[in-house]
Amino acid sequence: MKKPGIPSFMALSVFAVFVLLSVIIGIPQGISMGRNFLDFLIEMVKILPCVFILIGLFEVWVSRETVERHLGARAGFRSYIWAILLAGTTVGGLHVALPVAHALKVKGARTAVILAYLFSACVCRIPMTLFEASFMGWKFTGIRFLVSLPLIVLASSLLGRHLDSAGYEMPMIPKTASQG
Repeated sequence: MKKPGIPSFMALSVFAVFVLLSVIIGIPQGISMGRNFLDFLIEMVKILPCVFILIGLFEVWVSRETVERHLGARAGFRSYIWAILLAGTTVGGLHVALPVAHALKVKGARTAVILAYLFSACVCRIPMTLFEASFMGWKFTGIRFLVSLPLIVLASSLLGRHLDSAGYEMPMIPKTASQG
């Protein structure tokens, strides 16, 4: 297996040198990049530990049978409704939704439902919807939902069917010795 550490370390080192030189020389774009990076890093340090704790609790508390029953191959159309409802409660964007999607895959959810969850996490999270409605109005938000949700179900269904027929398997994180 290829180690991704060295290229990532090199890229981060080049970035750090650029930001440091920008601070020394006084290049405003480089300083702004450094500040944005630190802001994002601080946000990630605040959010990700909570996300991983919740994912761990999900792994322990929710059985594989429950996920397969509601989001698996035999769940039918209602699995899309569950995925959209779950995505609506997701806070934090895709950096939260992606680990949840991985946990769903490990527990037996089908590909189309995972895609519906990811698409919905981008479109219909409750905090984002409230923010949008306060600026654009509830009528606009309702119309956007009426247009978006059927398209999400259609797109995820078609893409999931295509990926399954092509034999695509989502990459999985390998189990370590401690995970059994």
